[in-house]
Amino acid sequence: MNDLLAFAVEAHGGLARWDAFSRLRAELSVGGAIWQIKQQPGLLTDKVFEIDTHAERLSITPFATPKHRSVFVPDRLTLESLDGTVCEMRNDPETAFKGQVRETPWDKFHVAYFVSEALWTYLTSPFLYTYPGFVSEEIEPWQENGETWRRLQVTFPDYIRSHTRTQVTHFGPDGLMRRHDYTVDILGGATGANYTTDYRTFQGIKMPTKRRIYAYDDAMQKVPDPLLVSLDFGKLSFS
Repeated sequence: MNDLLAFAVEAHGGLARWDAFSRLRAELSVGGAIWQIKQQPGLLTDKVFEIDTHAERLSITPFATPKHRSVFVPDRLTLESLDGTVCEMRNDPETAFKGQVRETPWDKFHVAYFVSEALWTYLTSPFLYTYPGFVSEEIEPWQENGETWRRLQVTFPDYIRSHTRTQVTHFGPDGLMRRHDYTVDILGGATGANYTTDYRTFQGIKMPTKRRIYAYDDAMQKVPDPLLVSLDFGKLSFS
């Protein structure tokens, strides 16, 4: 690990503590303008997200109906009954976004893929950046909110599905994440500035309980309207 990554990982609870767990359960409501644009408002209110912390797998319960959940792994999405019976499946779900434009409506599998690959990255950062195949380097700092934020540019390996290959995370003087910048390949390169606030400590790991995501302009400045995505977390528990 480079100096900044080591500092950030320790500030969030340390790698030894993170590695003591293999699963994370998060109570979460997801809102924002994107769901109106994609004609799926309210689909992600009051859900339980469960992830494997060291392998890319995520489930959303309930999903689509009160009796079903979605299960995401990089090359497959399934809609299952709560007893695990597979009801529907979409293989290689990323290809379903080809040819879409901003106003293209989404179906439930589009929603599940987008939010699953996003949330797995969010919920495992910054520890994720220490995993095999990740390459990171500190780049020039950023001034915002009266602070100097150190910035880590991270290149993701091919085996991870995420918004795009190269992303930038900003860390405050305390080592905690402040902002996470990326473009979104499946949205035609749309920009995202993901702000993390309201940190709480869960079983020794510091996690933000609020995220607000906006576009950013050519100067990397936040575009304050519209609020694209809101993430509000309740209880998080590791096992």
